[in-house]
This record gives sequence, structure tokens and C-alpha cells, in this order.
Amino acid sequence: MMSRRQFIATGAIAGLGVAGGLAFRSLRNGEIAYENAAQRTWRPMASGLAADARMRELVRYAALAPSSHNTQCWRFKIGARSVSILPDLQRRCSAVDPDDHHLFVSLGCAAENLVQAAKTMGLHAEPLFDSEADGALAVALESTKALQSPLFDAILRRQSTRAEFDGKPLSNGDLRLLEAAGTGKGVRVELITEPRAIASVLDFVIQGNSAQMRDPAFVRELKQWMRFNDADAARLGDGLYSGSSGNPTGPDWLGGLMFDMFFKEKAENDKYARHIRSSAGIAVFVSEADDRAHWVEAGRAFERFALQATALGIRNAHLNQPVEVASVRPAFAKSIGVASGRPDLVIRFGRGPEMPRSLRRPVETMLI
Repeated sequence: MMSRRQFIATGAIAGLGVAGGLAFRSLRNGEIAYENAAQRTWRPMASGLAADARMRELVRYAALAPSSHNTQCWRFKIGARSVSILPDLQRRCSAVDPDDHHLFVSLGCAAENLVQAAKTMGLHAEPLFDSEADGALAVALESTKALQSPLFDAILRRQSTRAEFDGKPLSNGDLRLLEAAGTGKGVRVELITEPRAIASVLDFVIQGNSAQMRDPAFVRELKQWMRFNDADAARLGDGLYSGSSGNPTGPDWLGGLMFDMFFKEKAENDKYARHIRSSAGIAVFVSEADDRAHWVEAGRAFERFALQATALGIRNAHLNQPVEVASVRPAFAKSIGVASGRPDLVIRFGRGPEMPRSLRRPVETMLI
């Protein structure tokens, strides 16, 4: 007969086995949910759709654009021959983006995706920023000849690649194509490829990152938008998925604990140093004027740059600390020869691996 002690020990082992099995099943279910959500998010454009479904498909492609912390800080209003893109201030990031600069850049990215997607549907899209209408972008649509462009094809493959690149330089031809794509109305892009100049950018990235890491509000906001596991990423459809940065995924409580333990200034600075030193170059987008209309245009220019890079097999990732920290921005601007206007975005580029994809919320949640 089994003794009481043996019974308790056996029960404890069995309980651990059951708990382990349940945990494994939960993790596997999360993986399946993420994989299904990723397939839905990044599925190709449907054909043969009715008019209203085509407009929703345009919105879906617009929402595949990047946004600050992947907040998807936009709303859409569909008209008979137009789409309006409006800021969603409930999704603003007040710590990292107190003047809503990145929010309006994000609207510009969405607008550019819509422009590229409209072309393949036989529609000419003309975004017009209305500073009097709560910062809305009105996009008029007119019939034209359908055109399938490499930039449209790149929308489903574009990603912000938070990983080390291969360190190899790009050809002059590739650099010219990136510069042309990244130039807009009142916006230019400075491509920095000389090692000493890249090292100078790294210095400013570390200055800005150190300032942010010492700001409890910044760290708290970033943690709020982290999605530490597959299940949460799939359920919420927004935010910064750990897997997309090459970080391990796990239960939310464990992810939060690990974030608190390991998200430290020196470790982050060392990571950014490795990332920058592995890059082929740095792109800095500069607006002629520091206003919302130009921020939107900077977003459009950046998205064209990112799509052109993707079409060429080139990865990119943001390094916006030098332009996000107000006390660092003027010295950074001076270091790259910007006497007027505003440096909007700092982007590293090069060839590197594909990372797990970020997700998006359903179109229905973004419509007005």
C-alpha cells in the first residue's frame, strides 16, 4: 500500500505534469493564434470585390503602414470616392511623442500605402492635409489605368527589422533609388554612409537613448505597448511584439518581470551600437518646416523609402532617439548640417534577416 508521503509526492509530481502540460498547450495555442493572425494581416489583396469591399481593402493596406510603437494611431472614414485618414488621439504616445510628431508621420505612412494600393485598383489617390479639420488627411480617388508597381508589391513584405544587418555597403545605384524614393514635397533625405559620420550618429543615438532610459514615463509607456507573447499579440493586434525584436516570448507576468530586470541603459546602448555598426548606412529625413503638414509628408517620403528598400531586398529600422529627445535634437541637426527645418526620422538600413511580423487590428475597429 502507498504511504501518505508517497501519495503526496506522487500527487505533487502529477500536478506539476498537468500544470506543465497546460502551460505547453497554452503556449502552443498562442503560437497558432499568432500564426493565423499574421496570415490574416499580411494576406494578398483580394480580387473581384464589390465597390464597398474594395474601399475596405484600401483601408486594410493603408493600415499595414508602420506607426510609433505600432499603436496604429489612425481612424478611417470611407466616402463614395474618398477616404479620410484621421488621428486617433486615444492611441498617442505622450511620453516619447509629446507634440504628436510621430503620430502625424504615421498618418503620412498610411496615406502613402493607400496611394500605392489605389494604383493597382485603377484609382489615382491624392492626399490633402487639412490643418483646420483636426489634422485629417482627405484622400480623393479618381479612376485611372491600373498600375502594379514594385512599391505596392513591397507593402506585404515591408517590416521594421530590429536585428543586426550584414555590414556590407550598398551599390551607388541602390543608394540613388533610395534617395529618389525618400524625397518629397518639402522633405529631403540625407544618406550617411561614411564610417566616421555613422559613428557620430551613434553618439547622438546613445545620448538620446540614455535620456529616455532615465525617464520613468518613457519606460512605463514603452512597457505598456509591449506584447510579450503570441497570445497577447494576436488578441490585441497592436503594439511591439517581443518576437519581432528577436526577444523570447513568454507569459505576460514573466515578460514584464524580464523587462524590468534586463531593459537597462547600458544593455540598450550596446545593442544600438551593434545594430548601427552592422548597417550599410543611416537615412535622416529632414522637413523644410516644422509643422504637421510637413510631418505627414515626411511620413509619406519615409514609407516610399521603406518600400523601395524592401523591393531591393534591403531592411530598415528606426533610430529616432536623436530627434525624439528635444534637448538632443538641435545639436544632432547641426551635426548633419541642418540649419533650418526639422530632422524628422533617423533610419538605419542594410541587408539582414527577416523577423517575425507585427500584427494589425481588424479594419472594422479603425472605421468611423
